[in-house]
Amino acid sequence: MTGSYKLIKGTVPLLISMPHNGQQIPADIAFTMTKSAQRILDTDWYQDRLYDFAESLGAYIIIPKYSRYVIDLNRDPNGIDLYPDENSTELCPLSGFDLSPLYLAGQQPDGKEINRRIDHYWQPYHEAINNTLNDMKIEFGQAVLLEAHSILSHVPRFFDGQLPDFNFGSSSGKSCSPLLENELEKIDYAPYSKVVNGRFKGGFITRYFGKPGNNIHAIQLELSQRTYMDESSNEYNFGLAAKVQPKLRSIVECLIDFAQPVSEE
Repeated sequence: MTGSYKLIKGTVPLLISMPHNGQQIPADIAFTMTKSAQRILDTDWYQDRLYDFAESLGAYIIIPKYSRYVIDLNRDPNGIDLYPDENSTELCPLSGFDLSPLYLAGQQPDGKEINRRIDHYWQPYHEAINNTLNDMKIEFGQAVLLEAHSILSHVPRFFDGQLPDFNFGSSSGKSCSPLLENELEKIDYAPYSKVVNGRFKGGFITRYFGKPGNNIHAIQLELSQRTYMDESSNEYNFGLAAKVQPKLRSIVECLIDFAQPVSEE
C-alpha cells in the first residue's frame, strides 16, 4: 500500500482498476462533512472481494484507500462533465446519489482544496495506472484495462427504473478494439441482463486511457449491486455472489486471453 492506493503487480497484461472501492475519509475532511456523508453510501461495495480470484489469474489490481467522497478518481480533473445531458456528480462531490448534502453548511471545498486533493489523491492513482499500462505495453506489446464498478440497481438521480445487471462501457466503441467487444459478447451472461454503452459508457479513466490505436484497450463494467448484495443493508450476500462470480471470472479470463501475445509456432 502506498500513500493513497494499493497496487498488486501481476504477470499478465490486464490491469483491474477499482476507483470507487475506497472507504476511508481523512479526519480533516470528515470534520467538514455531514453524518450521512460519513456513511459513504455511494461506495462501489466489495469490488475487491468480488474479484478476489483475479490475482491468481495474474492480473494487476489497483485499489484506492480513500472514498469517492474525498475525490472522484473517475472524473475529469478540469471539471468537464462526462455526461452533459444527464445528471452527474462532481470531481469532489457535493451531494450523494440521493441528493443529500455531503458537507456541512459553508464547509464545501474551495478551488485551493480541490487542487490539493487532486495532487494528493487523484494524481498518484492516475500516474500508477499510466505507468502500469505503459510497462505492460513494453513487455507484452499491448495492455488491457478493466474498470470495475458497481451501483445500486435503482438510482432515480441517474436512470429510470431498474438498471441492467451488466453495464459495459467503451466510450461508444472508442476505448477498445471492436474485436475485444466481440469476444465479450460471446460470453453467456444468462440469467443476467446486459447492455453495452447504455446509461454508463465509461468514465474518465476508461475514456482517457483507452487508446486502441496505441494497443491500450479499456472497458468499464458497472455491475448492478443487486447481483451480489442485499442492497437495503449494504451487506455482501455470499449466495448471490457465488452465482455472479463465475461470470466475472469469464470476463477477466476473456480480457487476459485477448491481451496475451499470440505465440508463434
